[in-house]
Amino acid sequence: MLDVTERSADGRTSRWEEHKAQRRLDVLDAAIEAIERHGVGVTVKQIADRLGLPRPVVYRHFNGRSDLDEQVRARILELLLAELEPALHPDGTVAEAVRHAVGTYLGWVDRHPRLHHFLGAGRHHERVTGSPVVSGARDAIAAQLAALFTEALAHFGKDASFARPMAFGVVGLVDGVVNAWRSDPASAVTPAEVTSRLTDSLLALFESNAGVLGISVHADTPVRELLRGP
Repeated sequence: MLDVTERSADGRTSRWEEHKAQRRLDVLDAAIEAIERHGVGVTVKQIADRLGLPRPVVYRHFNGRSDLDEQVRARILELLLAELEPALHPDGTVAEAVRHAVGTYLGWVDRHPRLHHFLGAGRHHERVTGSPVVSGARDAIAAQLAALFTEALAHFGKDASFARPMAFGVVGLVDGVVNAWRSDPASAVTPAEVTSRLTDSLLALFESNAGVLGISVHADTPVRELLRGP
């Protein structure tokens, strides 16, 4: 049995860990606010100034700037996925479901262009291609989409082996189009136009691939008819 001194020490340790976790979250949220204000070139001093802390205190919670940047990306993605998650549970017609999912993502990108830029940019604005948290988020979204494709194919008694590659291809298409659109400062294309073009492209992709398998899928097909049980 723990004596009073040991219990007191355990309590102090627990409170200290909670304090560190909260301080770390405060730093990440302050970094996001600083990126929204200053862009991807944000400095640690700008982050620290938002919290009224010296720079060494910020670094105390991370293993250098690269670790800080990666943890900030993880926090941005956490907030993005919380907004996107409901749109990944399709309802209505196929067209409505696709438009809602794409529109939700495009809406977030349009409201937070600097956060979107930061997800793919390094400290000196070069493209980041090996971010584990960004890759993990894409994989999670693609896996959820693959589960939907698998369910639909199983309902029609079709081979579902292509569901996963197709899902990852869809995520890659959306990601590539949006990244190219956002990287062109001279582009006059609006978020609504990107949403419309992407929706049309995805619908055509779904219809043609389903047709090859002998499945009739159209823009006005109710999603429930594709996913309901036998």
